[in-house]
Amino acid sequence: MRDEPDFPEGYEFSADTHRVDVDRVHGWLSTDAYWAIGRPRSQHERAMASSINFGVYDTTSGEQVAYARVVTDHALFAWLADVYVDRSVRGKGIGTAFVGRIRDHLRPLGLRRMLLATHDAQAVYERVGFRPLDRPEQWMVHPFRPEPADLR
Repeated sequence: MRDEPDFPEGYEFSADTHRVDVDRVHGWLSTDAYWAIGRPRSQHERAMASSINFGVYDTTSGEQVAYARVVTDHALFAWLADVYVDRSVRGKGIGTAFVGRIRDHLRPLGLRRMLLATHDAQAVYERVGFRPLDRPEQWMVHPFRPEPADLR
């Protein structure tokens, strides 16, 4: 696990919420992310407002190519959510570098743990230190509405 993971040339990390292209991110998530298909824009905006938002940007065009957000109490716990890398730039190492930079950005908070849920990207997260729960039988969830089968 390295600090300051390298991005492929031509891409940069940012924790500046003002740079986030909300239209683009909502489009990605609500139409192409299995966990957020159909998410209303107003719900997405409320989620962003209560989160630390991150992006990866093409250094030439300035176009956003990845997004993620973290919900945290800034002391003990964080939840990494809505990690999305544009299909046009996948396979370049952007996802791994992105999650590594988010981890490093949060490290000074002294958190005990950061959790996430993924259906298909375990290898990306393992490269930056995530691992399965040691005792998943101790964890529980309270769904406020039925979840799609692929999120259970």
